[in-house]
Amino acid sequence: MSAANADPAGPEILPMGEGALQRAASALEAGQPVAVPTETVYGLAARADSDAAVAAIYAAKGRPSFNPLIVHVPDSDAARRLAGFDRRAADLASRFWPGPLTMVLPRLPGAPLADAVTAGLPTVALRCPAHPAMQALLRRCAFPLAAPSANRSGAISPSTAQHVARSLNGRIGLVIDAGAAQQGIESTIVALDAGGWRILRPGPVTADQLREVLGTDPDTRPTGGAIEAPGQLDSHYAPGKPVRLNAAQARGDEYHIGFADIAGDTSLSPGGDLFEAAARLYACLHRAAESAQPRIAVAPIPKAGIGAAINDRLARAAA
Repeated sequence: MSAANADPAGPEILPMGEGALQRAASALEAGQPVAVPTETVYGLAARADSDAAVAAIYAAKGRPSFNPLIVHVPDSDAARRLAGFDRRAADLASRFWPGPLTMVLPRLPGAPLADAVTAGLPTVALRCPAHPAMQALLRRCAFPLAAPSANRSGAISPSTAQHVARSLNGRIGLVIDAGAAQQGIESTIVALDAGGWRILRPGPVTADQLREVLGTDPDTRPTGGAIEAPGQLDSHYAPGKPVRLNAAQARGDEYHIGFADIAGDTSLSPGGDLFEAAARLYACLHRAAESAQPRIAVAPIPKAGIGAAINDRLARAAA
């Protein structure tokens, strides 16, 4: 079902199971986008080898066409049919796939991918997801799946099926519901090129973990601000209200998102656990967006480990 003919009453939400997966696989085969849970956030999946199917993703999200999409594959063998894999890519895949790591690699000539997936770039962003729903669909389909987050472009990413339904109401036809996403924050994106490696988007796999496998430090030199991967727009994950960061106390017109000893109106993690904070980040932002207060304040979050990814998303939400 395309954005043009989606049900205005809202998408159908089906609990994950054989029937739902079969419905989803049939829709994907026909070129229709389907919202699917992953271990990071809910994704809006469509076949990555079809210009029309990829266009349906862009239409549903209102996504800028210069922003590339992540291509999901069931395993490393499938990835090797789409991109150049060197020893570093193989080592990272062995350590972190399936899981929340996306690699930006050279696209192979003749790789069966719609040009819009890579936004005209000579590279492709690849991930092997760990969630059983996405894995089941990838095993059922004879094609890879492009799957950005299942929300309007620039808005808060969805960590539940209900978030998807509210954000894409009238734009898609089907959501598979498997409860709240486990990680709650998008995958780490790392680019591997001849000059070394760079983190394009921080996420659950940290720089220290990547350094352990790759044996070198990341290249941190500026790249000129070009969009190379999803999630790099300066203004992103926006809740539709002004956001003030590093706020130990809220002002009278602010909904306060707390952390650790700062309770707030809701808390990312009362115990100061950064992994819990990552998992709850988008749920708390959705709650703040739906509150009566016209502004949002967020308590300080440590930048160590996965805290870097949390602060990255908050900075883009506040931009």
